[in-house]
Amino acid sequence: MSHPRSNKPELLAPAGTPEVFAAAIEAGADAVYIGAPAFNARNLAAHFSEPQVAAMINHGHQNGVKVYLAMNSLVKEEEIPAVCDLLALCEELRPDALIIQDLGIYQLASSHFPSLPLHASTLMAAHNSLAVRHFRELGFERVVLAREMTAAEISLACQQGVEIEVFIHGALCFAYSGLCLMSSYLGGKSGLRGRCVQPCRRRYRWAGKGKKGGQGGHLFSMNDLNGLEAVAPLKEAGVSSLKIEGRMRSRHYVESVVKGYRLVLDHGDEALAQAQDLVDQAMGRTSTKGYFAGGQPADALAPGRSGNIGQFLGRVGKINHDSWVRVKLKGPLAVGDRLRIHEEKSGERHSLTLKGMRSRGEQRQEAENGWQVELQLPGGLALRPGDSLYRVDVRSGSRPAAAIKPGPFVGRVKEIKGRGKGAKVLRHLGWQEAKRRPPAGKKAGRRGRQLPIWLKSDSWRLVGQASQLRPARMVISLTPASLSQARRQKRPGRLAKVLVWSLPPVILEDELDFYQGAVAQLKRAGFFQFQISHISQLQLLQQEEAGRETGQRPRKLVISGDYTLNLLNSQALYCCRKQGVEPLNLAMEQDRDNLHHLLANKGALSAGFTIFARPPLFMARLDSEYFRHDQGLLSPKGERFILQRQGEHTVVLAEEPFSLLHELPGLSGLGLDYAVVDISGLDLNRRGLEQLMRQLDGSPGRPKKRASSSFNFNATLR
Repeated sequence: MSHPRSNKPELLAPAGTPEVFAAAIEAGADAVYIGAPAFNARNLAAHFSEPQVAAMINHGHQNGVKVYLAMNSLVKEEEIPAVCDLLALCEELRPDALIIQDLGIYQLASSHFPSLPLHASTLMAAHNSLAVRHFRELGFERVVLAREMTAAEISLACQQGVEIEVFIHGALCFAYSGLCLMSSYLGGKSGLRGRCVQPCRRRYRWAGKGKKGGQGGHLFSMNDLNGLEAVAPLKEAGVSSLKIEGRMRSRHYVESVVKGYRLVLDHGDEALAQAQDLVDQAMGRTSTKGYFAGGQPADALAPGRSGNIGQFLGRVGKINHDSWVRVKLKGPLAVGDRLRIHEEKSGERHSLTLKGMRSRGEQRQEAENGWQVELQLPGGLALRPGDSLYRVDVRSGSRPAAAIKPGPFVGRVKEIKGRGKGAKVLRHLGWQEAKRRPPAGKKAGRRGRQLPIWLKSDSWRLVGQASQLRPARMVISLTPASLSQARRQKRPGRLAKVLVWSLPPVILEDELDFYQGAVAQLKRAGFFQFQISHISQLQLLQQEEAGRETGQRPRKLVISGDYTLNLLNSQALYCCRKQGVEPLNLAMEQDRDNLHHLLANKGALSAGFTIFARPPLFMARLDSEYFRHDQGLLSPKGERFILQRQGEHTVVLAEEPFSLLHELPGLSGLGLDYAVVDISGLDLNRRGLEQLMRQLDGSPGRPKKRASSSFNFNATLR
């Protein structure tokens, strides 16, 4: 049973089943986080039923353990009614907090369910002290930091007057959480909606001929974080909660890891060796100490391995026709253990329970490291010699976890839902169902008005190239180079009326001074239009009114929002407008149906949509000796990408741009207020830009059509 330990950080464990939940408590967790019955960022796992959630909350509280519900998925417009119902249920079940990502869920919870404590998920991308401060001001009781932050950066975050939660152990994503579009781009399964298919775990090879091409590896597959040695400095920094990742991991894994960290929290560094032995038994991936020590962690990637969870047992050798495969073991194995097969060529993975094993013709129940054995695997697997084999869990039959008894709320779930508070909130919002499916294709329906075009670039050269094209707005990325160019403009004049300065989605702690100073300089120079890429960047813009120090009449700032705010529903838009952000560029990964439904409920709010861009699919802090910057990459399925280092970040771009230029006539009639054409990363001269702009109005002289992707627009975002 867990007991309060007020002088130590909370040890927060994951649970994906009631059995694991009970085992985590017995192992010494102070708190457990579980997925809400829907809208959690592990939607590929089985959902808990509402009675199960009620029973686990009751069981945790009876044992002095807090229970947090992860409701940290992005929400589509059609899901707003279900969100209202779930928030109403949570209000009655009284979890210790909801962990959320979506600004729409924040808007609903803070406005209509204020008794629910809120934690800002790591998917809200709090990667500096400014973001932590902003979430505190919004009313969040706790902020879960980005996993890329160093101990020094975490220490500054702990000084912002709000509880800080840090991931201490488990899986690491290559890309910044909240900014990864790769899974969605490759097939509509959004990582921001809990459906990531882990494209970072695939094997990639370099494009090109001869020495330039060929050999690659699992270039983006991260090792697991092991923060045992960081417990003491994080405690000293003031971290409130140490979080273990793994809502899809086994009971054996959770028990072993929780016991290890419990030892270090209770007995200090003298227990490190014993704790490490426990963690090693958990059968996670190869480990790294991550970013805690600062700099680039050299051990974060292992391109030569597939990045599978579990203990590597060896590679498939001879394959018999009767479903027996030969393997030379690199670890112990027993019949009943859970295994995972990784197909090296395709990247596909198969999980199974070992049914039979033999050595030298004799049946075996157990085998040791170094044995040559034959394993009986299910038929129908397209295995090849060289495929990898991992043990991911021990055989069943271990001691059962404590039973979770139904609590006082279990029998009242239907009664609580029947009260209809969620429906009342929906009526208050004036929310409407989508009335019809929107037209598809440019011939469907009557052409709407010509949409104003916002033209965006990462180069100041756009200002000169686009001056004769007259876009409604020119959006320029704020960088040291573009700021230097702006200083040469003695009087911005008309330029200030059309130029929007765009902040990047990630500003590291040591970059804050530059952006604070740059924004102040631009405002003094008479520029008044800015675009934020993270909601906390309002902290940089709302410190003073533009023009105050120039002797001019102060001009109110116009603050717009970029697609990285991840706006998929109308409530998220209202949340931004309430904070002074409008117009708003909607999430780029959405589909046609959701766009249509969202726009029907946005009212008079001004919203745009990107129709041409080459967005970062991965955006990461990590650089590596294995990377070849500015060289092409090929996935196992032949998809082509480009790897670049941009400032302090590594980005992976699709070779083909995202383009809905051909959809513009149909989009014009949906209720959008503007369209964004983003040529960042594209080396277009004046003529190329003119040809691109002609495509927008159907003028003659269109350039030769290039390969492009419509992302999820003509499919379904899942």
